Amino acid sequence: MTAQNELRLLPWSGPDGKPCYLSTDDRGGYMSRLADNIESEQLDTAAELLRQASETLGDEHADPQDMQHLAKELTGALRNVLRVATSRGRLLEVSEPHRI
Repeated sequence: MTAQNELRLLPWSGPDGKPCYLSTDDRGGYMSRLADNIESEQLDTAAELLRQASETLGDEHADPQDMQHLAKELTGALRNVLRVATSRGRLLEVSEPHRI
């Protein structure tokens, strides 16, 4: 059985919002590629939202409802980016020997 620290955190949650993990040594397998593609889309979305946020925050006439919507979208994007960073950090820990 694969140890918990060798499992890949997937970029989506289960039905109850719990994290989903992938146990495989095949980083080129279907599920690994699917996770890679979804992570890439999540990072692209976050970059686009950051661009929009910069524009919106610079607009002194921005509508409060637009600001609230933007804040909700940014919160979701930040959650996704944090999950990607956590997942990739774990993959690095497993693949690289510890250095002292």
